[in-house]
Amino acid sequence: MPDTLVFYSGSDDPVAWTEALRRHVPDLPVRVHPDVGDPLDVRYALVWKPPVGFFAPFANLGLVINLGAGVDSLLGRSDLPDVPITRLFDPNMARMMASFVQMAVLRHARDIAKFERTQRAGRWGYIHPRDPASISVGVMGLGELGGRAAAELARHGFRVHGWSRTPKAIDGVTCMAGEAALDAFLGRCEIVVCMLPLTPATRGLMNAARFAALPRGAAFVNVARGAVVDEPALVAALQSGQVGEATLDVFATEPLPAGHPFYAMDQVLITPHVASIALPASSAAEVAANIKRVRAGEAVAHRIDPARGY
Repeated sequence: MPDTLVFYSGSDDPVAWTEALRRHVPDLPVRVHPDVGDPLDVRYALVWKPPVGFFAPFANLGLVINLGAGVDSLLGRSDLPDVPITRLFDPNMARMMASFVQMAVLRHARDIAKFERTQRAGRWGYIHPRDPASISVGVMGLGELGGRAAAELARHGFRVHGWSRTPKAIDGVTCMAGEAALDAFLGRCEIVVCMLPLTPATRGLMNAARFAALPRGAAFVNVARGAVVDEPALVAALQSGQVGEATLDVFATEPLPAGHPFYAMDQVLITPHVASIALPASSAAEVAANIKRVRAGEAVAHRIDPARGY
């Protein structure tokens, strides 16, 4: 029976992944694309943004594993095979994301960007620190990553509000749900963190009207997907002061093209999509567990629903 795994990623280390997988499934043949051997032997594909037509040779494919929590790059393609598709979820990814979100929120809450600007200007600028309990932080998207980040922010004393498409309950977080509640949610947020998956319903969700719903001068953090944001609308909101500062880890086009307005904005921090990544040492156990489930004819964990987009 076919039982080979094919690996494809332009940004992940195939050697590290191969070694990590073999610690959990020593008998699993691993092939790194394009050296796949007989494509009919391939039963599993561990991939990140494979090229169009990638899956066509693998007639016996039984499982696709996305090398990350976000699956929009897979679901938007027309050549996706009719097999179970799973996403990675590793507690270390959630911890890494939560720590990045805390860094971004604290940077805005403690006025670090303002201190950086006064330093560059050669001035001493004092701003009295505020009690975190007086600062309202909103998290959009309360899934495994967003829920963890919201809970951690609440644990650090912030007044945390959460918004999601469907109702959620998180200790210490005031949760709101549904599109009808979105503008009211945004109106409460001095700092808003976008952690929504990219779906047809969320594409361009943060548009000019949504930025106008924020309190003037609010800070915006995006660690989700760039296309959730109408970037020209965000540029305009930053230029007008409606959005005072932003921390942006994701963009509609990556790498962010040279000459983009964000580069010239000193109230914007740009990071190159590094808020959270899949780590082979901690994620391989989950991948191996799903491979063993397929071998045993069992349902896989963390299967995504293409109809929902996540």
